[in-house]
Amino acid sequence: MNFKDIVFKLAFVLLAALSLPSAAQDIKWTKDGNSYYEISAGELVSITLPANDRKTIVSRNLIYSSGNSGLNGFKDFQISEDGTRVLLYTNSKKVWRYETRGDYYVADLKTNQITQVGKGKPASSLMFAKFSPDGNKVAYVSKHNLYVDDLEAKTTKALTTDGTDRLINGTFDWVYEEEFDCRDGFRWSPDGKSIAYWQIDATKIRNFLMIDNTDSIYSYTIPVEYPKVGEDPSSCKVGVVDIATAKTSWLNVPGDKVQNYIPRMDWIPNTNEVILQQLNREQNVSKLYVANAGTGNISNIYSETDKAWIDAGKGWDWLSEGKEFIWSSEKDGWRHLYRISKDGKKQTLITKGDYDVIEQSMTDEKNGIVYFMASPANATQKYLYKTKLSGGGKPEMVTPSILPGTHTYEISPNGIFARHTYQTASVPPIKEWMKLTTLNPLTMEGSITNQLGRIRPPKNKVEFFKIKTEDGIEMDGWMKKPDNFDQTRKYPVVFYVYGEPAGQTVTDTWGAGQNRLYAGDMPKDGYVYISLENRGAPAPKGREWRKSIFQNIGRLNIRDQAMAAKKVLEWSFIDKDRVAVWGWSGGGSSTLNLLFQYPEIYKTGIAIAAVGNQLTYDNIYQERYMGSPLKSTDAYVKGSPITYAQNLKGNLLYIHGTGDDNVHYQNAEMLINELIKNRKVFQMMPYPNRTHSISEGAGTSEHLALTYTKFLQTYCPPGGK
Repeated sequence: MNFKDIVFKLAFVLLAALSLPSAAQDIKWTKDGNSYYEISAGELVSITLPANDRKTIVSRNLIYSSGNSGLNGFKDFQISEDGTRVLLYTNSKKVWRYETRGDYYVADLKTNQITQVGKGKPASSLMFAKFSPDGNKVAYVSKHNLYVDDLEAKTTKALTTDGTDRLINGTFDWVYEEEFDCRDGFRWSPDGKSIAYWQIDATKIRNFLMIDNTDSIYSYTIPVEYPKVGEDPSSCKVGVVDIATAKTSWLNVPGDKVQNYIPRMDWIPNTNEVILQQLNREQNVSKLYVANAGTGNISNIYSETDKAWIDAGKGWDWLSEGKEFIWSSEKDGWRHLYRISKDGKKQTLITKGDYDVIEQSMTDEKNGIVYFMASPANATQKYLYKTKLSGGGKPEMVTPSILPGTHTYEISPNGIFARHTYQTASVPPIKEWMKLTTLNPLTMEGSITNQLGRIRPPKNKVEFFKIKTEDGIEMDGWMKKPDNFDQTRKYPVVFYVYGEPAGQTVTDTWGAGQNRLYAGDMPKDGYVYISLENRGAPAPKGREWRKSIFQNIGRLNIRDQAMAAKKVLEWSFIDKDRVAVWGWSGGGSSTLNLLFQYPEIYKTGIAIAAVGNQLTYDNIYQERYMGSPLKSTDAYVKGSPITYAQNLKGNLLYIHGTGDDNVHYQNAEMLINELIKNRKVFQMMPYPNRTHSISEGAGTSEHLALTYTKFLQTYCPPGGK
């Protein structure tokens, strides 16, 4: 279900090239915006535009000099504000999804020396190390406590000492990380004298016990602190710790610390004030608070309520030297950008119209412009727009209209340069460096136009279409037809589905129409491959489209998919007796629901890592979209596949990793019991100790693909008739 974090980025990209755009690695620009940094051949270099002049910042000789035995290359870095020191991140290890703990070293460019940060701490235990504003200190988390190293005095100080496995300082518990994308849990103050940090108290969160039966003669349990639907979340609070005294003052945020979330927090530039977003337990009330770290005074400067849910913000983009910020809201029915004063008394709508801002790209305050991504006419695509920061201006499309498809831009801080990426379902991601102010590529040789001339378009292109259901719902879809398609023949159809609010499947991006989980060539073998985008998907079609799924996951999205498939089955070349559907995570849940609720349409289904019972999933995700279970669990029951398992008529292959910490294997066993009770015959493939991605271990990905393919070919035979 955290399709957004792991399945959509891992399974969908690695296994099915799913439909998310291939994001370029974030660029780290120099302060002036005329250059950017790059790790190249084990060195850190800067590259100045437009001539691409290269300068070595941290050399291999320095990195591999004597005394740095633990520094064997690096994967990330941070430059101090004055540019004289570089923080190098190495020996990284996973924390659930991402490699967020490791070792850190500081390269001093003035003395040409490298020193280890947190020396004496357990290997690969440091998290989110970052320079103080003056570059003389480095703060980090280790074993759920905050520390600071003074680089001048060569000392280490513990800023917190109460951290345990469950009392978490400076980072987060499983569910905050999974559902709010919270990982780095502390921020230096602008003056470098204090640090604001989250403290998560997960001591009352019950463990879910995963069982390892294969790595020893006797099985053992793997505990995961996991708050399921209806269970209280962890207590959360924000403190400000004084670097000199290591004393923490807690912000007096109104509201119960357990029944409210704090997903976002930061310092206001050039002040001693902290701003934070608080969401209530149901996540339909969002409040922004500003707190004075010195006096403790706190005030609610902005509030918003929604009948469904409100997402955690992306953060604050400050204007007027910290007197105003840009905030995103759907309160007028579309996702728009607002300019809000620090006290909340003045609010100005920047973007206006019946379209969604997909994301904010860059604010050019000097020239009074904000850049953002949008696609008012086609929800499967994405383009760069700009408008006046003052509001009231009409959005102006920056992306050339001659390049229909999906675009991303990484814009320099000065608004002069950008790395532009372009892709479509038929064009793999290609990049160009451009001058944004003139919309010209830096070189014609490296231009997207020139690169397009060297790409051979596929003979069998993905087709995009719209379909209107009998309920009057118009849905986007893509289709890949068989090679040598013959309109007079009938072909089997395979539907790919996700269906939940965490991700789109129908986007004009490279990978659409490709099923890389299939061990072979689907078009060559004679399958029609289709994906349809139901209501509730996060497409830029307005608030009502996205939030109509509230309290309706497992019903509204399922009906949309089925009614659209019903229309597809009217096409003359589709064989109604060979109809398959598959999906992963939330898509696995949708697959089960489609197979069970509409057995007259879907004859074969392959469900991977599915939530069979919505009451088993985590509270933040499921309560956000399904409402409070403390009031009623009716919507949860009506949306869960196990409720309809007795209706199975077709062929089902169910696949799940027993070490899935996200969607627990418990879901598989609950579903199995329900199918057994109703004497429903099906096939099952468990993967011992594999996680939600089912990617660990020798041969796993290949075996998964072979299992998927053999089942599909057996029960939904390929080829035209």
